[in-house]
Amino acid sequence: MKAQRLHALAEAYGADLRRWPASERAFAESLIAADPSLKAVLDEAAALDALLDAAPAPAPSAALTARVLAAAPKARSRRFHLDRLAFYLGAGWAAAACAGVVAGVGLTSELTANERADAVLYQSSLTGVDDTEVLR
Repeated sequence: MKAQRLHALAEAYGADLRRWPASERAFAESLIAADPSLKAVLDEAAALDALLDAAPAPAPSAALTARVLAAAPKARSRRFHLDRLAFYLGAGWAAAACAGVVAGVGLTSELTANERADAVLYQSSLTGVDDTEVLR
């Protein structure tokens, strides 16, 4: 079972133990120290690593690079988001101000109507006019 695990790790990470996770590296070193014949597993992995290193790295064509860059979403600046936030905050303040004006006008007309009625009643009491004649 341990030899199969070493084979799997060598296939996944290659022959260089520095590329392996630390916990797996300690496992491999202790296993090879206990059975030196398992060093052949790392030698096979080293041969595969050499073949892979010798293979040329594929380079994308200019057309492919241009297509990928054209299809990529455009990055928005942080300034755009701040401008948008400022717009919404300004619109909120403007709406609150309009609501205050509407409420103030509504309350003012109602309050002044009561004051006008009191003033008419007061003046009628001074002149001796009957209330029913003034309020008709």
